[in-house]
Amino acid sequence: MSVRVALIVGSLREGSYSRAIGLEMKALAAPGLEVELVEIGDLPLYNPDLDTDAPPAAWARFRAEMAGVQAVLFVTPEYNRSIPGALKNALDVGSRPYGHSIWSGKPAAIVSVSPGALAAFGANHHLRQPLVFLNMPTMTQPEAYLGGVADLLDEHGKLKNEGTRDFLKGFTDAFAGWIEKTRG
Repeated sequence: MSVRVALIVGSLREGSYSRAIGLEMKALAAPGLEVELVEIGDLPLYNPDLDTDAPPAAWARFRAEMAGVQAVLFVTPEYNRSIPGALKNALDVGSRPYGHSIWSGKPAAIVSVSPGALAAFGANHHLRQPLVFLNMPTMTQPEAYLGGVADLLDEHGKLKNEGTRDFLKGFTDAFAGWIEKTRG
């Protein structure tokens, strides 16, 4: 049985390293995982006043797309030692209205990406905090911190480092096992 996995990228930048890594991971996904990129860049900032019977169209689209997936792969950069605002906003939009969270019970995995040496360690760990509250069992091992990412990708955003490709393949395989384990 195949499992639909949402790929959520924390960076909105055209040419984003996080997006490139996420798309490479989609191509490396374990058999049975159908990884689908779910866009978050068009989501208006969460405001409870807008959460009516007719919420913003982008919110409705996002919530509907997420309702159809069984797991979530987050690939994110780090902004100011934390997660990007767009990613936090997506978590908020998906968790509301209260009692109707699209996140609850969905297994998750996190890959953090940075051109720097710290490999977005802060973002990786900050993202785990809201995922606990959102009831998303998050894979703890293997961890994935990709530093020096600019040197891992070619000019077309494709992996050029076989060691990284092997690591990410192993990560997606582990995530498939995590999904199976947590979905019971």
